[in-house]
Amino acid sequence: MGRLFGTDGARGVAVTELTCETAMNIGRAAAIVLTKKMSHKPTIFIGKDTRISSDVLESALAAGICSVGANVEILGVVPTPAVAALVQQKGADAGVMISASHNSFEFNGIKLFSSTGYKLSDEIEEEIESYILDKPEAMKLASHGNIGRISYYKDAQSDYIRYIMSCIKGNLTGLRIAVDCANGSASATAKRLFEGLGASVYVINASPDGTNINNNCGSTHIGGLMQFVVDKKCHAGLAFDGDADRCLAVDENGQLIDGDRLIAICAKSYKEKGMLKNDAAVVTVMTNLGFSYFAKDNGIKQVTTKVGDRYVLEKMLEGGYNIGGEQSGHIIFLDDANTGDGQLSGAKVLEILAESGKKMSELANVMEHFPQVMINVKIGPSDREVWKNDDEITGIIEKYEDELGESGRILVRESGTEPLIRVMIEGRDFRKINEYAIAIADKIKERAGRR
Repeated sequence: MGRLFGTDGARGVAVTELTCETAMNIGRAAAIVLTKKMSHKPTIFIGKDTRISSDVLESALAAGICSVGANVEILGVVPTPAVAALVQQKGADAGVMISASHNSFEFNGIKLFSSTGYKLSDEIEEEIESYILDKPEAMKLASHGNIGRISYYKDAQSDYIRYIMSCIKGNLTGLRIAVDCANGSASATAKRLFEGLGASVYVINASPDGTNINNNCGSTHIGGLMQFVVDKKCHAGLAFDGDADRCLAVDENGQLIDGDRLIAICAKSYKEKGMLKNDAAVVTVMTNLGFSYFAKDNGIKQVTTKVGDRYVLEKMLEGGYNIGGEQSGHIIFLDDANTGDGQLSGAKVLEILAESGKKMSELANVMEHFPQVMINVKIGPSDREVWKNDDEITGIIEKYEDELGESGRILVRESGTEPLIRVMIEGRDFRKINEYAIAIADKIKERAGRR
């Protein structure tokens, strides 16, 4: 992980941690690094989610970009994947999304995309960081007529909706669905998109006020949608996060369908149609153990990578795979998009549901879901990585790994976006894995937790 950029861009409490000065300098450095080999005056797209701080960071970024001679085109409120798609389709030279994804409103973040619509590699992010932190004097300012201009892309939302619709070959006529927009970016696009595909759509949490994004709603708080789907007798429900790059689903009985099961549903459908490249799906180390059994039963190769959609994408590009994603609902359909797209994922799953004639619960039963316990332990900056060399912590982890054997697994890892150690245990015996998870978490708190 870099000094400014984590696993998904730069992130922090807006204005006080992720300051306007930092945003301006990221704009300057990104414009220099991403466009340094271009002979023309470059244009960089900027999109944002609905946080109250997004406007001020947008202004700072735009000022930074223009100050070194690049032009800015403002997209307004759009999903993160819309920035990636529109940069590629419209020939922009780079893209920036202002969002802290699933985090609460006081946080914000800056995600960067190249001219191809892909998130930046670690190496390019490190080069951008080096300008900001090591050689700010090298960011030479433009002057006179060389300063960049700011313009506005007024059809960004509509063009993005048309793009998603073009990726769906069937239609959703006859489906009654509920959509939870998390008071975020999907509030601007989801209703028009899914009605355009033929579904009857109920929308909840689509009234952003700047401070209610992800607040007891969306993919991180899905209970309200689960009940709403049952009350309205919907065929299915979809929940997005703040910037709509994640999607989780709910079946007709109000039961959660996480990203692992959505990937399983889509991979199985693709394989049956001869569309699953190399008969493989890319998942992460956090993927439920049940996915391994599903993959074996269906002749699908499971390719595993570390957590983070950028690493899923890297593995997909490396191996020529076209479906991959995370339990959290980041799913990449590489034939159609260069990044995770919650609304594309939701539309793909609903297309399969409409074609199958089955209930959503029947589709979800393609994969057994092993009980999973996750406990987060807060740590201080000085405790990062230190816990890995603590004999008492590693000893208790090894002890319970031996006791679980092949009937479960333990994964302990640091979050890439927050000061947390995540303790995850899976197995068929919930009481046993819950006991083990609590014991490991307590030991980490004792030895390395925030004091």
